[in-house]
Amino acid sequence: MTKFNLKVFIKASYELILVFLQFFIIFLHFFQLELIPNKQIIQINYISYFLGILLIIISSIFILIAIKDLGRNLSPFPKPKANSNLVTTGIYRFMRHPMYYSLIIISFGVFLTKLSIYHLCLTITLALLIKFKIILEEQYLKNKFKNYFLYKNVVKY
Repeated sequence: MTKFNLKVFIKASYELILVFLQFFIIFLHFFQLELIPNKQIIQINYISYFLGILLIIISSIFILIAIKDLGRNLSPFPKPKANSNLVTTGIYRFMRHPMYYSLIIISFGVFLTKLSIYHLCLTITLALLIKFKIILEEQYLKNKFKNYFLYKNVVKY
């Protein structure tokens, strides 16, 4: 294997690992992993539970809107599809990564309904993972779409 091919392989593996871990962490919200304690931080109350459910519902709606706005450009991978275009309309007029941010908010909403160390760890891990994914995706978008820099300056988040 030449050095160039190894570099491409490592980058593709990194992307695949990011996507796999993202879905795995979301999956873990529904199933307890025994390595992390499931001890509650504080007693669950109606306010935190209601707020958590509200965040989950609103963020789920944002995800559905983002999926509709992306259309054929939708992909779980940070690298845009070969025949994709830059979407700057709909919800993407207001935020660059609405699905990623919504996933983090959903994860935080689940934490609020459980108030456990386990779900707090999952939320923090998911947020960090998505941060790495956003950095990688923005590199691809900057290289593929010449007007991405302008879009990024106009739409801050």
